[in-house]
Amino acid sequence: MKQGHSGRLSDMSCRGRLAPIADGLPRPLWSVMIPTHNCARYLRQTLASVLAKDPGLGVMQIEVVDDASTKDDPEAVVREIGRGRVAFHRQAVNVGHTANFQTCLERSRGRIVHLLHGDDAVQPGFYERMGMAFERVPGLGAAFCRQTYIDEEGREIWESPLERETSGVLENWLERIAARQLIQTPSIVVAREIYEQIGTFDRRLSWVEDWEMWVRIAAYRDVWFETGQLALYRVHGASSTSRQLRSAENLRDVRRALSIIHGYLPSETADATINASLAFWAGDALKNRVPTYIRKGDFAAVGAQVSEALRCSRSPATLAAFVGLLPVFAAMALRRMRFWNDTA
Repeated sequence: MKQGHSGRLSDMSCRGRLAPIADGLPRPLWSVMIPTHNCARYLRQTLASVLAKDPGLGVMQIEVVDDASTKDDPEAVVREIGRGRVAFHRQAVNVGHTANFQTCLERSRGRIVHLLHGDDAVQPGFYERMGMAFERVPGLGAAFCRQTYIDEEGREIWESPLERETSGVLENWLERIAARQLIQTPSIVVAREIYEQIGTFDRRLSWVEDWEMWVRIAAYRDVWFETGQLALYRVHGASSTSRQLRSAENLRDVRRALSIIHGYLPSETADATINASLAFWAGDALKNRVPTYIRKGDFAAVGAQVSEALRCSRSPATLAAFVGLLPVFAAMALRRMRFWNDTA
């Protein structure tokens, strides 16, 4: 154990297991595993970004694992773009994104695994620079880079910040990643042996199962940060993330995750880190998500986010953010009263 304490790392009952690859079987360096579900319109860009500098079958496994899509045909895209280079596997029935991740990991054979969503992409140099991190640091658990957030049409929305000024192993990373989610899945690659040792994604979680996984890895091994903006993370209304935000399932799942994460942290800092994280998530909902839903007129989402934010934290900063929204809520109520009076 690198830091923290073993706590619940040994509790595998709610996590998937991953068997090691049998001795003697061919092992590429990379497994690029691409989970998809009704996102074939973006899959062309995803595959093209991986194949742009294809190192060859002996170095990189590339496979699309489809969760029984019903609205499009990802296999046709794989045939068109992959031209026999990209493997395709389809679930017999829809199993959900966490179980589909598990299938991706079980089918992986590489020493380093990259889960690349079928609506995201990588930039040139991603695999070369991430691979160098594992060459430089024996026993490295994972490496991640900065990510660029893009919209449905590929337009840039935001760029993630630097976690350190130069590329290298992150210091005090466990407490930092436990406090908030700083990594989107397409930007991180993980040594397969880590999944084998500490288990895969936690089935108790519905939205932040990836965040809990990155915290668990940080409690077990060193993590490398690459300063380059080498991954593209797509935000669009049809994504599962958007649906869970509207219902505030994201905040309920954050609380579930933090009850697990508490066990990974040093006892002397665990409570403070968890409380800071809850306050961050509550503040993010009140300062960023709620105003967005107000502008959209989605009052059901506003109510859900506010209610769950206050369940996460009643810190002074959280309450101040809530009080700051009261004039907006009053204006909303007045507009609705006028609407009903005009239509009566």
